[in-house]
Amino acid sequence: MAQVQRMSRLMVKTLRDDPADAETLSHKLLMRAGYVRRNAAGIWSWLPLGKKVLENVTRVVREEMDAIGGQEVLLPALLPKEPYEATGRWEEYGAELFRLKDRKGADYLLGPTHEEIFTQLVKDQCTSYKDLPVILYQIQTKYRDEARPRSGILRGREFQMKDSYSFDTTDEGLAESYALHREAYIKIFRRLGLDHRIVSAVSGAMGGSASEEFLAPAAAGEDTFVHCPSCDYAANTEAVTFVAEPADAGAHGPVEELDTPDTPTIETLAQHLGVPASATLKNLLVKVDGEIVAVAVPGDREVDLGKLADHLAPAEVELVTAEDFTGRPDLVRGYVGPQGLEKVRCIADPRVAPGTAWVTGANKPDTHARNVVAGRDFVVDEYLDVVVVEDGDPCPTCGAGLKLDRAIEIGHIFQLGRKYADAFQLDVLGQNGKPVRVTMGSYGIGVSRAVAALAEQTADDKGLCWPREIAPADVHVVAAGKALQTELALDVADQLAAAGLRVLVDERPGVSPGVKFTDAELIGVPHILVAGRRAGEGVVELKDRRTGEREELPVAEAVARLRG
Repeated sequence: MAQVQRMSRLMVKTLRDDPADAETLSHKLLMRAGYVRRNAAGIWSWLPLGKKVLENVTRVVREEMDAIGGQEVLLPALLPKEPYEATGRWEEYGAELFRLKDRKGADYLLGPTHEEIFTQLVKDQCTSYKDLPVILYQIQTKYRDEARPRSGILRGREFQMKDSYSFDTTDEGLAESYALHREAYIKIFRRLGLDHRIVSAVSGAMGGSASEEFLAPAAAGEDTFVHCPSCDYAANTEAVTFVAEPADAGAHGPVEELDTPDTPTIETLAQHLGVPASATLKNLLVKVDGEIVAVAVPGDREVDLGKLADHLAPAEVELVTAEDFTGRPDLVRGYVGPQGLEKVRCIADPRVAPGTAWVTGANKPDTHARNVVAGRDFVVDEYLDVVVVEDGDPCPTCGAGLKLDRAIEIGHIFQLGRKYADAFQLDVLGQNGKPVRVTMGSYGIGVSRAVAALAEQTADDKGLCWPREIAPADVHVVAAGKALQTELALDVADQLAAAGLRVLVDERPGVSPGVKFTDAELIGVPHILVAGRRAGEGVVELKDRRTGEREELPVAEAVARLRG
């Protein structure tokens, strides 16, 4: 027999109005419906209804991970510094890593991910090729010191995550483990009722080669992705690439200097010369581990600093400041050009292809130069796709115009390769008796974030509207108020529970029917059953929360309908 939860005994306090600091739809509704409570910026308590939803998401994730042979473990969240120093991530994570010292002065961290610790575990437990392949996973609280925690549980400093790791002796084995996880993720998100897209991604601080993100399209999403309406291409904007064909440098005349007073910006330069911004070359100066580097992009495009940082990781990338121009007469602020720069490495976007000609700074005050040709007048040290992707940019696969959308990242899978195995010398004895270096995969799902993503995708103007798989109950029974209606509501609740359904029954005395109905829609259980005006006849009203369809049925028929 399933459980009947009475609202009169449930710790839940619903709100009529949106909290003043709530920004996104999920943030507003999860607080209004009494699912979560804010303790501090980015730190949340899960209340009874919210905990049920969180546990249901966890159950689905666990079932599908077990189905691919995953073995669940639980590792500590408080971790020593040394393993993360061995891989360089103690520094690479920067300010986002929670660092602390114990009473003896030893350094520790609160785990953001556990690649290092899982690698050490397998090194200790697995010594032969016969012990592999193995997939290990945990569902655990993670920590990240977000600079601006916001949007409720979408971007917190403490969050629930499933992280799993595969260990294989061959690259082919890694590809199989990766494919198993990819298929498991598709099943998980389908069961949860999440509309999602699988997109190409970059690995960032995780390292490794192949990487894909699972994104849930939503207006509140902090990730931007592109998709092609003409083919199946989809990618995170940081993973989009552009290939430009070299141009004929001989088609352009010699470099010509132009008097361009008071034109330190692309906008003022283009207006002064009467040329489109796309004909100019923007040269953004950044510092890469302290070294000044010029980043050249077409004047009508912006540099994506996140993309640039990913390309150059683990190096630290920051913008230059006014002080960096001191003692550098070759760097003329507002009039920098890549030609003739001394001791400055030049990175260019592929759109600045060899043979293309540009109007750019002449490295003299109030002066620009025309017909500055890439490959003829300046050398590009490295080509990196670093511009902000725009709607209509060509698809790398078919050339059609790309479309931009917002989404919430709900999962990420990586083929890590041997980065972490190398750091810890993770070898097993191979079939030939010689050591074999293990190769790894890393796979994450934001469990608490999935709850918020579902709220964003499924809620309506009345409140939350959960898919049945993860809802806190299957049926929300409402007693309209009178004693006879309450008696019938409790009886129906018991019958539904006996049929194996999870039931939330609102029999609160002294609460008006209007408030109960409003709360039922706000809480978002898939079916609402009302014991109302025809309770004396043994007739109830059954409402589908998502469609709004209502039907009056005898109790026995309503129970049979819900039992399915």
